[in-house]
Amino acid sequence: MDTLLPILQSAWASLPTLLAATRLTIGFALAAMLLGLPLGLIVALLRLYAPNPVRAIAALYVSFIRGTPLLVQIFVIYYGLPSFGVVLSPVQGGVLALTLNAGAYLSETIRAAIESVPKGQHEAAFSLGLTRLQALRYVVVPQAVRVALPSLGNSLIGLVKDTSLVSVITVVELLRSAQLVIARTFEPFGPYLAAALVYWLISSLLELAQRRLERRLARSG
Repeated sequence: MDTLLPILQSAWASLPTLLAATRLTIGFALAAMLLGLPLGLIVALLRLYAPNPVRAIAALYVSFIRGTPLLVQIFVIYYGLPSFGVVLSPVQGGVLALTLNAGAYLSETIRAAIESVPKGQHEAAFSLGLTRLQALRYVVVPQAVRVALPSLGNSLIGLVKDTSLVSVITVVELLRSAQLVIARTFEPFGPYLAAALVYWLISSLLELAQRRLERRLARSG
């Protein structure tokens, strides 16, 4: 008990600093999701409907991102691009890396959701005189969204946790904020425990919102 009390006090004392940094963590995750979704949709459509050379390029992008660690991607973008004259701030580099990573994974989710829509829906849209683009916009994609929603929600929760990796390029998000507190107090367990609890709280709230949205869509369907 004598050992636990100082740890809990340290965790409690670090919470105001960590909660202030939480806004940046959530901002990173939302920015990567909002930018990654259209990127993922475009890549998914290219892999499904583009000419073979374009499909191959899109598939290569997805394979490279999915086959390499996000941490390495952050290093390549932030430390590697200056070699080609492209200098990004830590926030810009972090958002770009998270967006490119999210786009690749989201494209697979979206592609699978589109492929799950029965072929008869495509044919019915074409029989009504819709073009392929109109069929996708008004018939296929709305149905695919319902299928993809659970995976999209999981991706956002994953992005929240992945933002911890941008701490390596000095972005003062939740994890980096905990590290700065530790550098001042020399007590690591409390701030790390508090950071873990904040990540858990954010993830739990997002899971709750996801379940409510799924139920609402199920009722409206």
